[in-house]
Parts: sequence; C-alpha cells; structure tokens
Amino acid sequence: MAAPSRPTERVLRRALLSSVYPVAGGSGSCCCRCPFGAKRYLLTDNVVKLKEFQQMKVIAAYNLPGTKETYFQNLEEKLSQNKLILKAELKTLLHLCETQNDLELAKNVIYRYHAENRNVTWGEYKFGPLFMRLCYELDLEESALELITNQHLRGFFSDSTSFNILMDMLFIKGKYKSALDVLIEMKKQDVKFSKDTYILAFAICYKLNSPESFKICTTLREEALIKGDVLSRRASCFAVALALNQNQVAKAISIFSQIMKTQNITCVNLNIIIHIHSNMLETVVNILKDAAERNVSNFVKRHEFSEEVLATVREKVKDFPALLTKFDEIYGKLHLSGQVTTHTLDTLLCHTPRDRKYPVALFNKKTISHRTFQPLNQSLLAE
Repeated sequence: MAAPSRPTERVLRRALLSSVYPVAGGSGSCCCRCPFGAKRYLLTDNVVKLKEFQQMKVIAAYNLPGTKETYFQNLEEKLSQNKLILKAELKTLLHLCETQNDLELAKNVIYRYHAENRNVTWGEYKFGPLFMRLCYELDLEESALELITNQHLRGFFSDSTSFNILMDMLFIKGKYKSALDVLIEMKKQDVKFSKDTYILAFAICYKLNSPESFKICTTLREEALIKGDVLSRRASCFAVALALNQNQVAKAISIFSQIMKTQNITCVNLNIIIHIHSNMLETVVNILKDAAERNVSNFVKRHEFSEEVLATVREKVKDFPALLTKFDEIYGKLHLSGQVTTHTLDTLLCHTPRDRKYPVALFNKKTISHRTFQPLNQSLLAE
C-alpha cells in the first residue's frame, strides 16, 4: 500500500489530536464536551458521532488511490461534463473535505447527486447526517443551514438526525432564532421528531424565552402527547423552566407533575423554584431542612442545590425573621454536607449526561460449558 500523502497526514494528525482533546463544534467550541462546559450542547456523542466520522475520514484519505487534489479535479470535470455522480464518490468526497473551499465543491456535487437521485429513497444511504457531521467538524453551521432550507434539496435531509445535529450546532453558538427556523423547516418537511428533537425544541424555546416561544413549546408538547411520542425528562425540564420564566406557574406545576422521576439535581432545583413562585416559602424551607437532615447511607446521593437557587430563597424569606433564621441554619448544614453547587439552574438544564456504554463482554459470555460441551443452563441442571 502506498505511503500516506500529506493531506492524509494532516487528517491523521487532526484525528489524533481530537482523540486526546475531543471537540464538539469545530475550532469555535471550547470545552463543549466537558461536563458543565462553558459552551452548551444538547446531543450526546453517540448521536453526533464526531469521533467515528473523523476515523472514517482517516480511512478514506488513506485508501485514496491518488491525491485528494486529483480526486477533487476529477469530480469537477464530471460536474462540467454532466456525468453521473456515484454514491461512493459523494461519500468519499464528504470524508475528504477539510476546508470551506472543499465544502463548496461538496455542495455542488450534492445538488447534482440529489437531482439525479431525488426519486430513489427506499433503502438508499442517507447523506444528510454525514454532511452535518462535516459541517459540525469544520464549524460551518451557516453552510449546513443553507442546504437544509434549500427547496431544491427537499428529501435529501429526510431524517431527524440531520436536523438535530444542525440545531445542536446553532444552540452551541447561541443562534437560537436560526435553530428555531430549522425546527420549523423540519416540521414543514414533515420529518418525524425523535426524542432528541423534542429536547432541542424545548431548549431552544426556553432560551428564546418569549410568549411566542412558550406557545410553540406548549403546542409541540401537546401534539407529542396526542401522538404518543415519548418526552424525556430533560425535555420536560426545559418546558417547566420556560413556563416559570413566562410566569405560567400553573402550567409549570402541571408539566412537572407528569415527570416520572424527579430525584435528579435539575428536578430538585426546579421544584424549589416552583414553590417559590407559588409563595410556599415555609414549604421550601422544610424541603431544604429535610434534605439537610435526612439520614441516608453514604452510598445514596444526597440532593444538591444550586447556590443561585438558594440565594433566591434567601431573598424571598428575608422579610420573615423566623424563616430567615431557620433558612440560614439549614444553609450552613447544606454547605457542610457538600450539598451546594455553584452551577446555575441554566447550567444544570443544559448539561448533557454522558452516554451509557455497556461492556461488550456482558453480551458475549460463553453459553457452552467447556467441561460437558452442553449449553450452560443444561449443564448446571445436570450438576
């Protein structure tokens, strides 16, 4: 096999660097994949699959018979001569792109490929997520937005993953209005919403924090419930927070009451805010007292409260001397037991849990006895 070319070496070097210092949104992102990072992201790594994409880029560059420049030149000639673009050619091209200029060629090839194959969808390879991962890596959300909203490419982005990755990109950049436009476009194109779509949709509406975004969030939630779509706890938490920000306390209480498990840190703090908005200050103090004094095993995680949320509680009880004294005593106990976090409620809401990865070995255990050469269940019964 031929030695890797210089472009291949660049791809390899970038892939190696990314494996040591993983990034989520190209050069513009800082600590995006770190817990409670400064910049927010909502999709887990097993959805974005950025590392897998980068590994495939290394493989594509290494297996290229000639140079990247020659490959690109051949595709440009095909475009100019109106020759058929093959699926494998587009797939390789998207894995070879390293710059915005490279992406311009990719966009032209995508237009041609879709024009030739717009009626061939059943069982065909979906290029949408691949293109979005490329834009995610190169930090080119505007190019992704241009293509996904282009009427001539209707059907090319026929999956929820493409829209979700783009909305996540825009969310990271704080471009919430553009992210909402993508959501609206997704609905226009009748692309089925996934569990992640609802998380993104409610988070975007929460960030926009307007009567209009609250109405959109409420409508989408009601439609989801009617259709029987699953709304995750994370999505519901964003809906609760938005309702509270819009002073729709009854709606917030209603949504919160439908969350099955409310023991995580985000729900615990939202519960405090709900009680504050309901002017149930004595109940709030009692909740905090119970959390501080509860005698639980060291193996059981105690409830944690945001410093920001506790500051809000103190502000509300400061005009009630008895409650204030009680609160200050509880506050001290919570600090001593390590139950106070500096993370704001917004940070807790936007934090994305790590992917759950199960050891492969658990699913590949031996089912045959080495001694009897019989299935283990029969062998154990015989013994």
